[in-house]
Amino acid sequence: MTRIDDAFTDVRAARAAGRAPSRGVLAPFVVAGRPSLAALPDMLVAMERAGAGIVEIGIPFSDPIADGPVIAGAMHKALLDGVTPHTALEAIGAARDRVKMGLVAMVSVSIVQRLGAAAFCRECAAAGLDGVIFPDAPLEEAPRFTEPAREAGLDAVLLVAPSSPPERAAEIASMCSGFVYMLARAGLTGEREGAPDAAALRERVHAARAASGLPVACGFGISRPEHVRAILRQADADAAIVGSALVRRIEDGIGRGEDGAHAASAFVAELAAGLD
Repeated sequence: MTRIDDAFTDVRAARAAGRAPSRGVLAPFVVAGRPSLAALPDMLVAMERAGAGIVEIGIPFSDPIADGPVIAGAMHKALLDGVTPHTALEAIGAARDRVKMGLVAMVSVSIVQRLGAAAFCRECAAAGLDGVIFPDAPLEEAPRFTEPAREAGLDAVLLVAPSSPPERAAEIASMCSGFVYMLARAGLTGEREGAPDAAALRERVHAARAASGLPVACGFGISRPEHVRAILRQADADAAIVGSALVRRIEDGIGRGEDGAHAASAFVAELAAGLD
């Protein structure tokens, strides 16, 4: 059992018993190095206390693939501050003993290729990460990343897009471990006013769960407690991922001279209302 498995224990037990889960998992996303690497451990502790079950930590990259302006801007600032994959993993390692929740890195395959997949995954495992999300790994090349991750004892997560044909979506899901990352919307990351189309998403969630046997986490455009509730209840997902909305709150807090942990925990607590 991994920490990711632990996060989904109650959800999976309910489904095994033929019941709808009473709660799901809240999985916020933050950018390593914003507001600083030194602030990351306190932020993670604060988010866990506020209701996060898994936290995704973005490794800053100069050419993000699907990130909208909020996350791309935060990554640019982190890079200007000198954040590297190695220093980001060091900061994660400093936080590991302070939190029980699952920690997952989201990293472009360009970085992984440059550092070497096996070496990078071993470094992630040594830092105490539980998994790695490879958001831009094409299906045909995915084993180059998923296999070294599993050899290092990490879960490997791939993204399933709304445009993926059912057969391809099922194959992507079957190659994941830990959970499947389902894009709730097409396009870039970013905040939205309305919730995703739960009825259409529900069908895709069920298909991915059937193909993989894994929990399904949905992200992209999930910005409010009511969105979290819709993803978990109407779309029947196991986890809701919130990225841009949280990153913006942290960036706004930095602009006001606020502590990053305070800004993150306050918004995660607000989002956690959508779990019930």
